[in-house]
Amino acid sequence: MCIESSKETRICNVPQEGAFMADKKKEKPKHLGRGLQSLLSPIMPDAPGTEHESASSDITPIFPPDNELRDSLREISLNSISPNPYQARTVWNEQDLAELTESIKANGIIQPIVVRPRGVGYQLIAGERRFRAAKLASLTKIPALVRQASDEQLHEWALVENIHRVNLNPIERAKAYREYLSCFSLTQTEAAERLGEGRSVVANYLRLLDLPHEIKQMLAEGQLSMGHARAILALPTDELRRKLANRAMAGRLSVREVERLVRKYVAGTEQAKVTVRLKPAHITDLENKLSGELGTKVSIETRKNGQRGRIVIEFYSLDEFDGITERLGLPVAEGV
Repeated sequence: MCIESSKETRICNVPQEGAFMADKKKEKPKHLGRGLQSLLSPIMPDAPGTEHESASSDITPIFPPDNELRDSLREISLNSISPNPYQARTVWNEQDLAELTESIKANGIIQPIVVRPRGVGYQLIAGERRFRAAKLASLTKIPALVRQASDEQLHEWALVENIHRVNLNPIERAKAYREYLSCFSLTQTEAAERLGEGRSVVANYLRLLDLPHEIKQMLAEGQLSMGHARAILALPTDELRRKLANRAMAGRLSVREVERLVRKYVAGTEQAKVTVRLKPAHITDLENKLSGELGTKVSIETRKNGQRGRIVIEFYSLDEFDGITERLGLPVAEGV
């Protein structure tokens, strides 16, 4: 049932007392991330065209009910709300916001945002997408749950909400994990338990922060996937990681193709460790000189009799290939 509160917004199905309480029999470790949804989900039924996501019923909410705040669902002015200073998300998808804006224009606000009192106004706790879309829809008021919250709670809830957003890019998520661990002095295992995730998930995201800046930027912009990054991390140096990342992006290589290249490099490195002592010093010196002249890795492989062999010149992009041919004094081949 919907209550028409104004021409601009509609508040539907105000929850009954205790609507935010999880089953006490199932209360074990508090999974904070999904608990944030357990605050919001019971308020509104699923409706087509909204951003609502249901949560599991056996997750304990991180916003416990409070006698003083049970009737805190109200309409408040958008101009009285300030953003959450701990918001981890930095990139907002314009198309998603546009779609949500159209949904709000057609259906009103189906799910309220969550705020806390701040001075003479309010500060956002959860629901920034709805808050932004409501402004784009030219609303003046928005339904909101008003909750008391400390700065520490606000910080944790903001981090947890963003960690569990589907459209958070991998680097934003990795930074949110790192900040969560740092701010609350948690180990990876402790953080994973509180978030209801596997420790390996947290560990894999944190490892992304070891990548060079250029590759992190590719991840943030969606030019490389999490799978690409995990494969590239197996390489021993940042220089090799950059070269493979550029090659993967330029050639639109799949994750499996990148993994094959990494395995090939690792296998070649292990073989080189075995044979390097057998390579004559003058051959190694010549390799180094050629590599310096051409600006890329050059390998000289000789047969056992020393009379035959091959020279391997590596390149990792078409631009690098053109540069090598120029250094060799050759014309750039068309269509390569």
